[in-house]
Amino acid sequence: MPSPFTIAILLSLISIAIAASYSSHSVIDLLAFWENGMWNPPLLVFAFQMMLMLVLGHVLALTSPINRIIDKISKYCNSTAKAASIVCFFTLLISLFNWGLGLIFGAIFARKVAEISKKNNWAICYPIVGAAGYSGLMVWHGGISGSAPIKAAESGHIIELMRDIVSQNEINDFPEFISFSETVFSPMNLIITTSILVILPLFMFYLGKISKPSEFLLVDRKEEPIITSPEYAEKLDHSKLFAYLLGVVMLGIACYKAIVIPDRLNLNFINPNFINFLLLALGILCHGNFYKFLKAVNHAIVGTSGILIQFPIYFGIMSLMKESGMINQLSDFFVSISTEHSFPIYTLFSAGIVNIFVPSGGGQWAIQGPIIIEASTTMGLNLSKNIMALAYGDQLTNMLQPFWALPLLGITGLKAKEILPYTVMLMLVGASVFILGLMIW
Repeated sequence: MPSPFTIAILLSLISIAIAASYSSHSVIDLLAFWENGMWNPPLLVFAFQMMLMLVLGHVLALTSPINRIIDKISKYCNSTAKAASIVCFFTLLISLFNWGLGLIFGAIFARKVAEISKKNNWAICYPIVGAAGYSGLMVWHGGISGSAPIKAAESGHIIELMRDIVSQNEINDFPEFISFSETVFSPMNLIITTSILVILPLFMFYLGKISKPSEFLLVDRKEEPIITSPEYAEKLDHSKLFAYLLGVVMLGIACYKAIVIPDRLNLNFINPNFINFLLLALGILCHGNFYKFLKAVNHAIVGTSGILIQFPIYFGIMSLMKESGMINQLSDFFVSISTEHSFPIYTLFSAGIVNIFVPSGGGQWAIQGPIIIEASTTMGLNLSKNIMALAYGDQLTNMLQPFWALPLLGITGLKAKEILPYTVMLMLVGASVFILGLMIW
């Protein structure tokens, strides 16, 4: 496939062509809609929040405490079946907290298993273990760092997203926000996620049992030298006391916002800014000084290039769809072919297809979110359930679209074609769980 950036440009051209075929606007007007949308201030804030979430999660994965956890668990991975199931379970669990952390955690875990197997002459099928390390990208959107749920939980976001799409009277009917208690921590999502946490590791154990060990070569990773004797003012960068003091204060602020400020027990405090603030505090605390923290940031920042350059293109597509009336047309189409029971399934499948071309939960929410909100409101459906249906579809086809696997492939030394057969099988098993959950609930 072409690069995701090239696909984003092609999608823009296709969107302009479709809008021009039925809209009364000129091509110049449509190009203006696209260009103006690229620099939408609230959406650019959203892009920066997502970049921080990836960087800070990656930074946390590079800390000594996380590596010690991986070292201890890796000792039990003495066969392909055990390694695949254990790596899969812990990667899924970590990814529910943060997708960037889960992605790098899974990659480091898979490589560590390979290193220990080489050392102890354990025969394993490394590609299956690598696929298990990527499995977290199939649950992340249903966790607390999922783009759609956290943006829906942000006060005023839904209203801002739908402005200029529907009338003011309809906007007044939209909720100010949708709490995590209705999406991520809803009974439906908790049951579906728990099922995934049980079923996928068991499936990976089965795959490991029937697989044959593979030969593999591990390329040594170059580590930059760490300054151990700082001079003068540089000592502040290496000060443990300074870092621990700031980290503890920040954690205290986060706890205060989560426990003291709410007038009753709820989850309304969870939003992108809270998650990033918490990740920043944990990253500083776990690295132990600013020098190591910033060194990890420099390493992690490379992974945000896709978000930085592609999100404005997605925002341009959303603006074009909004201003040309395409969102209303698509919403009317889904309303005409859907029922209360079929709409979440259509949402899941359409989100899965869109994710292949827009491999970003945040970019996808910007494009597809307004269609789902409009259709759900028109049909009087449960919006929170349909937001989760979009999340399930988006995360599902990450197992088919290897864009976010690039950091894992770089760390493990594996190739996309080596892990893809196993990630596709994970996708099929996961799809069964998600669809069954949406149908039952």
